[in-house]
Amino acid sequence: MNDHYFTAEPASADERRLIRVGLAGREVDLETAPGVFSPGHLDLGTQVLLRHLPPPPDGRLLDLGCGWGPLALTAALLKPEVRVTAVDVNRRALDLLERNAARLGASASIEASEPDAVPAKRRFDAIWSNPPIRIGKPQLHALLTAWLPRLTPGGEAHLVVQKNLGADSLASWIAKQGWGDIEKVGSAKGFRVLKVTRAAD
Repeated sequence: MNDHYFTAEPASADERRLIRVGLAGREVDLETAPGVFSPGHLDLGTQVLLRHLPPPPDGRLLDLGCGWGPLALTAALLKPEVRVTAVDVNRRALDLLERNAARLGASASIEASEPDAVPAKRRFDAIWSNPPIRIGKPQLHALLTAWLPRLTPGGEAHLVVQKNLGADSLASWIAKQGWGDIEKVGSAKGFRVLKVTRAAD
């Protein structure tokens, strides 16, 4: 069985369970299942990212690789009027996010979607992501090339990447793409938080 969290249809049994996590200053019970990223707890990289994020924007936010939803749900809890597009190739993860959004009364703020279903013209004022580094460098570069240019002028992307999985080399690669300025805005427990700011027109 070759069952990764970046598989569209996980082969593992869809055994749902609740875990308690801290999001947006509250303790909440959320649904997870095998076959998605970090099903048993809020992973360390996402914890580091959450500590270094600015408030959600007034407009649209993209949660790139949303999993069961900690980033999207945090944005919706902090600012219910935000419009979050949460994308993942894993359909089980998208179902979990929709169920968790309903559990927290945040369904109006969050649209869970497969990547190809997002309208091509949609732009985002912010992107939050713990990107799937383990898909491999070519696929990761293709993923970021597809989404980072969709930032609005002045928009910001915040990415968390493990240092020993190539955070610094990824930052160097992003800097060469011409999408905007990149800087390291946080570092903790072996993770780097990178901010990409799209140039204003």
